[in-house]
Parts: sequence; structure tokens; C-alpha cells
Amino acid sequence: MRLHRFEFRAMASTHELLLAAPDRVHAEGAARSAIADVERIEAKYSRYRDSSLVSAINRGAGGAPVAIDAETAALVRYADACHRESGGRFDVTSGVLRRAWDFRRHPPRLPDAREIEALLPLVDWRSVERDDRTMRLPRAGMEIDFGGIGKEYAADRVAAIAIDAGIAHGFVNLAGDVRVWGGRPEGTPWRVGIRHPRLEGATVGGIEIADGAVATSGDYERYFEAGGRRYCHILDATTGWPVQGWQSVSVAAPLCVVAGSGATVGMLLGDAAPEWLDAQGVDWMGVDAAGRVRGGAAHAG
Repeated sequence: MRLHRFEFRAMASTHELLLAAPDRVHAEGAARSAIADVERIEAKYSRYRDSSLVSAINRGAGGAPVAIDAETAALVRYADACHRESGGRFDVTSGVLRRAWDFRRHPPRLPDAREIEALLPLVDWRSVERDDRTMRLPRAGMEIDFGGIGKEYAADRVAAIAIDAGIAHGFVNLAGDVRVWGGRPEGTPWRVGIRHPRLEGATVGGIEIADGAVATSGDYERYFEAGGRRYCHILDATTGWPVQGWQSVSVAAPLCVVAGSGATVGMLLGDAAPEWLDAQGVDWMGVDAAGRVRGGAAHAG
């Protein structure tokens, strides 16, 4: 049984699959099916595609309800759970805040507080009307964005499709969101390195896992500095401003969508993150503002 590696691009990133199979043909068939589903999810939920369901929902803001299917209804229910668990800080209607925050702009621009205040009335998950068949954004200008859970959901789908195709051991890395199953073919766990949030190319440790997922949320991928302060792309929906405190939070959980949302909620909760993460029953590793590595998973690998 050999590991076969596949690399592909989707969701504006490069991704990797390692699939164990007796021959390349078998692995290629599973990889094709899995990659096709990642592309399907991107086409369906990307806010950057006019033909996507998300774009249709956003265009309909303030108008009639838009039909959704069972898959989307399940994502909506999960987004609702994240909203509750985070005290409203995780909100899939907060994408409108990017009208004030542009983390790719050079030179960077710090938005005026009045710009953010003007957008906050459009960040209001509780007002969204939804059931298992339809969804409606009640005010013109509102938007939803599944970016906080979509890629992680895709990683879980890749694993499910590969397992159904008879792949007993696999490793999926969707731009840092990792889903594994079956351990390595030789019987050892997979080891997932955790990137150092301040030193390029370095790690702060690793997590060994045979089945499950590891995801990291941090302040280092999209950010700018102004006035001696770092402003990152993880925005608190209740204030409209970037999180402060943790440099990164990594979570290991049975599913990637749980690991990814847990890491993001951890970043959003600040000082309350350790107690909340421990209560979730997940393994986690965090790098705090002082650069200290914390959490039960800090010594896992």
C-alpha cells in the first residue's frame, strides 16, 4: 500500500491530498471525485461567483426569500450554532465589513470608526429569516458569507468521498485545514505541524492524530500594521474590529468544520477561549499575545 500525492488549486489556494491505494489508478479515481466536489462546493458557495447560491441570496437581500437545499440548510444551522457559541462574534453576515477592511491593499488603510459603525446594522444574523427550504436577508445591503466554514466543510467531504471509494488511509490539506483518517499505512498516526505565527517556516509543535481534523486560525495570514498595532482579518462581528490577544489557535476535532470553527471562535473569545475550548472537549493549542504556547495539545507531539 503506497501513498499517492495529488496537488490542485481551488478556493484561491493550493491543496494537497495523500491517498493510500495499491495502485495509482485507484488513487486517481478517488482524487478526481474528491477534487470535483471541492470545485462544486466553491461554485455553489463562493461569494465571488455571480452564479453561486450565496450570490443569489445576497442579491435578494431586502426582497423575496431564496430557495435553498438540504445541504445549505445544514450549513445554515451550523452557522447559527457558531453564532450562539461565540456570543454573536462569529456571524456569517459580517462579510459586509470588508467594505471597510481591505487586508490586501498596499499601502494599507485603517478605516474610520464611522465607516464601521455605518456597516454594523447590516451585520445581524438574528434577523435572517430561514427554514429548511428558504432563506431571506431582510435588509438591502446585507450579505452572507460561508467563508468561515466552507473550506472546512469541503475537507470533510473530500474524506467522505475518498473513504467511500475504498481509500482506507488518507490526508487532506486544504490550505492548512487538515482532515485525516485511518492513520498512516504503516500503522502510525498522522502528524500535523502547527505553524509558528511569527517565524516563517517554523512550527510551534505538532499534533498526532489518526482520525479527525486539525485547523488553525491566526492573525498572521492577512493583516497590516498601523500605529504599532496589528490588524488581522478575523473580525469580531459585534464590534466590527479585528480580534486582539491570541496570535493563533489550533483545534483538533473529529470533523474539520468543527476544528475550523472552534479555532476561529477561540480567536474571537480572547481571554475566555481556554475555558470555552476545554468545555467543548477538543484538543487545542494556542499561542497567546506574549508568544507562550498554551493548551492541552501543546505537548501532544
